[in-house]
Amino acid sequence: MELLERDDSARSVVYTLPHLTIQEFVAAVAQFLNPHPGDILKFLTEAHNTTDGRFEVFLRFVAGLSSPMTARGLEEFLGPFPNETTCRVIDWVKEEVKRQSGNTRSEAGKRSLLNTLHYLFESQNRGLAQAALGSVETLSFSGMTLTLIDCVVLSHVIGLCDTIKHLDLGNCHIQCEGIQRLGPGLHKCQELRLGGNELGESGVKLVSAALRNPECKIQELWLWDVGLTDSGAEDLASALSTNPSLTELILGFNKLGDSGVKLVSAALRNPECKIRKLELRDVGLTDSGAEDLASALSTNPSLVVLDLGHNSLTDRSVSALRRLILTIPSLKLIRLVGNHFSETGEKELRSLQEPRPGLRVIVNIGKCEQPLLQDENILLDSPPLSLMAARQV
Repeated sequence: MELLERDDSARSVVYTLPHLTIQEFVAAVAQFLNPHPGDILKFLTEAHNTTDGRFEVFLRFVAGLSSPMTARGLEEFLGPFPNETTCRVIDWVKEEVKRQSGNTRSEAGKRSLLNTLHYLFESQNRGLAQAALGSVETLSFSGMTLTLIDCVVLSHVIGLCDTIKHLDLGNCHIQCEGIQRLGPGLHKCQELRLGGNELGESGVKLVSAALRNPECKIQELWLWDVGLTDSGAEDLASALSTNPSLTELILGFNKLGDSGVKLVSAALRNPECKIRKLELRDVGLTDSGAEDLASALSTNPSLVVLDLGHNSLTDRSVSALRRLILTIPSLKLIRLVGNHFSETGEKELRSLQEPRPGLRVIVNIGKCEQPLLQDENILLDSPPLSLMAARQV
């Protein structure tokens, strides 16, 4: 309807294309039909820098048309695309990705980088992706809302590039379906941060599958506040028991309860386990669960940092915690802030620091006079402070 409209005053026929996507596609094709590319690089840069994103679909079409495989079907009807234009578009995409990759401190910077990764995805050019991201080790989009298409693009990029070691997708509103799209490339990252997303048990199961991958490189895994419960902990525990690479596991703010903690800690009994940092803050751990935890972790030879803050632990668990501390010689920091110990219980726990130089037992943060260790800072920074405050209320 209304595809053709005659303008009598100009004595010509005007082709009207109401659908915006069709307009943007035709505009992209027009760039490759122009025999004189001229200032196409300047034009593409100006379009990409437009803050309201009005040219993003157009630019994705341009990047896609730079692929010979994509262009081949159109060239049959429109003639060959100028090689100069194709080369300039490819060079522009490569330089934009390089330029944006180090600019992810602000939300605008993260969004701009994500848009350029969409261009890489549309180009389907493996060599281009590797050249553009050859030195990039970190991709951080924390705090952004990622769509399913965004997840597909990230999976594609990670799959093509072996250099990306750190992937931070915390608080990105990713759900199970998004993790399903990301799944194929997750095992390649050394540091994987997925906290604050609504993964649920199904989503965590997909992450567990990445841990089981024989080529898994994940060393640090952040899964705080992802909707994991005790019933979903069994699959994660099974994956942990067979994974030789993991050294840091953040599971705080999940409703694991004593039974879920028991499953996870039992998996860490494996002699091959190399967990150095374990965070179980605000997971519903009680005194009875502390007994199981102490028993399971007592055989772990590598544990350095343990965070059990903000559970309902009381003086009845002091004996088990003391036994845990005394039987793990590698332990340097145990954080117990926000539990329900009496002054006597706190004193008993802190007294273990005297015969163990270098050991920190943090029971009440208000009484901590020494500077925090680097390891403790890592654990303190895992969930955002706003979440911490909300949970305590």
